[in-house]
Amino acid sequence: MDAKQVKKVVVKNVNKAQATGAELEKKAMKEFEKIKKQMDSTAKKVEGFVKKNPEKAAAISAGIGLALGTIAGILASKKKK
Repeated sequence: MDAKQVKKVVVKNVNKAQATGAELEKKAMKEFEKIKKQMDSTAKKVEGFVKKNPEKAAAISAGIGLALGTIAGILASKKKK
């Protein structure tokens, strides 16, 4: 294979890779938009729940904070040993 043939094959493969990359980017952006819509919808539902049930929301938040703090403490103590 001479240099011209090698260059032709490389250019062909680069073009193919660029097309595949563009296609993957389109798919990723579609998924991103879909997830963004779902997150916006969920955020609105959570906001409504918090407004209707502030005590429950505070208790749930405190419970989640306690759980995460406990996990962080356990992980931190394991690293010291």
